[in-house]
Amino acid sequence: MPPLFNRRPEPGLPGSLPPAPLPLAELLVRVRQTLETRFADSYWVVAEIADLTLPRFDGAHCYLVLTDQHVTGRGAQLKAQARATIWSQRYQQLAPAFAEQTGQELSVGLKLMLRVQVKFHEQYGLSLDVLTIDPTYTVGELARQRLDTIRKLEAKGLLERQKALPLALGPQRLAIISSPMAAGFQDFVQHLSESPYDFAVTLFPATMQGTDSPASILAALDLIRARRATLDAVIIIRGGGSKTDLLAFDDYGLAAAIGAFPLPVITGIGHERDEAVIDLTAHIALKTPTAVAAFLAERLTRLDAVFGGYAERIQQVATQHLAQAQTYLAKLTRYAHQAAQDQLEQHRADLAQQLRAAAAGPRRLVREQRRQLARYSHALPRAARRNLATHQAGLRTLGRQLTQRFRRLHRRRREQLLRHHYHLQLAAERLLHRARLRLLELDARALPEPATLARHGYVQLLTTDGRAAAALRPGDAVQLLLPAATLRAQVTATQPVVVPFSDSASPFLSE
Repeated sequence: MPPLFNRRPEPGLPGSLPPAPLPLAELLVRVRQTLETRFADSYWVVAEIADLTLPRFDGAHCYLVLTDQHVTGRGAQLKAQARATIWSQRYQQLAPAFAEQTGQELSVGLKLMLRVQVKFHEQYGLSLDVLTIDPTYTVGELARQRLDTIRKLEAKGLLERQKALPLALGPQRLAIISSPMAAGFQDFVQHLSESPYDFAVTLFPATMQGTDSPASILAALDLIRARRATLDAVIIIRGGGSKTDLLAFDDYGLAAAIGAFPLPVITGIGHERDEAVIDLTAHIALKTPTAVAAFLAERLTRLDAVFGGYAERIQQVATQHLAQAQTYLAKLTRYAHQAAQDQLEQHRADLAQQLRAAAAGPRRLVREQRRQLARYSHALPRAARRNLATHQAGLRTLGRQLTQRFRRLHRRRREQLLRHHYHLQLAAERLLHRARLRLLELDARALPEPATLARHGYVQLLTTDGRAAAALRPGDAVQLLLPAATLRAQVTATQPVVVPFSDSASPFLSE
């Protein structure tokens, strides 16, 4: 048989020829023969079901994908995976025995201890044939998981939180989480309808078995949480079932949600011997839906009996108090009648005395008022004369004061007018004197030429006979030479005008 690998040539020796190539089929046959020789026995392995294909018909096989993963000390995650097969005849023996002893069917995520045999096929590769399954390992694993769940709930205080919530004395507004077609729900409703009390039942449908059950119940709890102000309690019920059906009620998330729910939760999930984890976190855990209905009806019955006893006791006490009150009222009536008679006699005596006093009082008052009127009739004329004399003296004094004040004001105003008159005369003389001085200082120089006047925008006066403007008389005809036109006019009147000119102010004297 040629070697399965190429060897290096030894030093000093000529190199050997390369080995002849093998067909793939022959190589895989050698691998199968080696594995059958090396792993001829069967082995117990622990693995988790990562994928599962159950038989769809009688005679079909069960195919699994087994995986093994754990965390090392350094935190690395190791993973191994292999295909496995449970042949049809062996599956028909192993599956019912496993379900009977563990209470559940084979499912993804389940951890198993299997006895397998290594098989290799040239076309399908490496696989494991499952020979048997140890159900005791799975039962212990489920118990360990359940114990871990209970410990987590206890560490967070969720096992006792629901029990500390107060349950209503007569819970009648109920939120039911159940499957609407479940027989347990129908029995629960029937039992409540047979009781003499009126219950307001609101159903929140949910899946009560299978892997989807925890998520469905949690969704129903979220809907109830939004309406908790109108509810008294939450009831989780379902009919009987196998151990596999009850595994969903051991879910940690569902149990924690029930333990932290703000309303009391009562469970009746239809088991007689086993206890689910949600029963530990619920406010009250009962065995069956019928037991829950009986508990609610019995609670109202006891409350009704208590209220009936209270009513009888209240009636007895009220009767006693009424009799005592009637006796006391009769005594008060007699006392009030006697007291009214005494007060009436006393008021009559007081009224007679007041009438006598009232008759004497007005007469004394009238005499006193007459005496006062007589005194006032003598005193009023004297007081009027005194007031008149006082006012006349005051008026004379005011007249003299006004006369003196008017004389002072008149003298003061006359002196002011004289001062103003003197100042005006003095200012007029000063102005006249200044005007005379300016007239004396005027120079008899000639005015500018008419063309110059016209150039500067002034009007030029022309006469027909060449006379001067000062010789003109009323009725003479003249012409007014303007910068842009000539106008004919007639002198109607003359008036002498003195125009003072200065050398600095006139533009014509400077040319």
